[in-house]
Amino acid sequence: MGKERVSHCCVHCGKNFTKKSHLQQHQRVHTGERPYRCLQCGKDFSQQINLKTHRRIHTGEKPFRCSYCGKSFTQRCDLQRHQLIHTGEKPFYCLQCGKSFRKQSSLKEHQLIHTGEKPHHCSLCGKGFTRHSRLQHHQLVHTGEMPYKCSQCGKGFMSGHNLRRHHLIHTGEKPFYCLQCGKSFTQQNDLQRHQRVHTGEKPYYCSQCGKNFFRHSHLRQHERIHTGEKLYRCSQCGKTFTCQSSLQQHNHIHTGVKPHRCSQCGKGFISRHNLRRHQLVHTGERPYYCELCGKGFTQQIDLQRHQNLHTGEKPYSCMQCGKSFSDKRHVKSHSCVQTDNKTFTADSLGNA
Repeated sequence: MGKERVSHCCVHCGKNFTKKSHLQQHQRVHTGERPYRCLQCGKDFSQQINLKTHRRIHTGEKPFRCSYCGKSFTQRCDLQRHQLIHTGEKPFYCLQCGKSFRKQSSLKEHQLIHTGEKPHHCSLCGKGFTRHSRLQHHQLVHTGEMPYKCSQCGKGFMSGHNLRRHHLIHTGEKPFYCLQCGKSFTQQNDLQRHQRVHTGEKPYYCSQCGKNFFRHSHLRQHERIHTGEKLYRCSQCGKTFTCQSSLQQHNHIHTGVKPHRCSQCGKGFISRHNLRRHQLVHTGERPYYCELCGKGFTQQIDLQRHQNLHTGEKPYSCMQCGKSFSDKRHVKSHSCVQTDNKTFTADSLGNA
């Protein structure tokens, strides 16, 4: 008969192990014990293998080399994850929307979009986040701390990620290329966002109205329409806004600054949107076409006004006399005088 396998049971959670050493190692999860200390920085670890891997940060050793591009890594799991970039493999699938991911952690984070769960909360303002790293980054807003400094220009950043992205400004490096159009980017997530232009993918979904968005930041901004939340307040006049960019644009009204300048005629504008609209004057472009008569317009709102002529729709009414107009501007230019018994429009007074 074969030797009977001995099972070692954890008294804390009931999990079984074939080796006593494995049980002892597991119990550190419950006790918090970290007996292995790095002599260089004092950081403690629960397992010797984790200390060994950590030491490579100090020694600079990267024993795991990618056979595709030669890039080296301190851990085998980091190499395996990196190689998925070359193979294009995304083995982790979201069962709700079918989106695939290279990392399981990325899938778990993505699934919070569907559940709406935000498990990490700020103790100062109560705001919730899907990731602990985003909570830590947010908390710097309260402290004002910018712990990551650029060695080239001294500029400070709230996160190491933002500092690394900033460094590319100095190097000019854009390592991430779009295979469809050849456009290059400083960051992989910028490339991924750009690729949605080609695929039409809008993975961020509003649970209130069903609208989809290219970017998660656009979804968050949109959700404030439903909640009525306006986080950004103008210090000059007290007006509040749903997004920071709207506040920054509004501030130009007080300062008189017009940072967006037309390269053709030098005219300045408060917003980039207004500049782009103005530039159509120079190009002659009319991107908005009426399907009924083919007439072109520089702005979508002008097309909508024009379409009211075809439909006969007059959605704008005078509050005094009830007269309807196809164009909101005509309501403003229309004037009427109301007495106790009659209402006279400017036209009827002129013909009297």
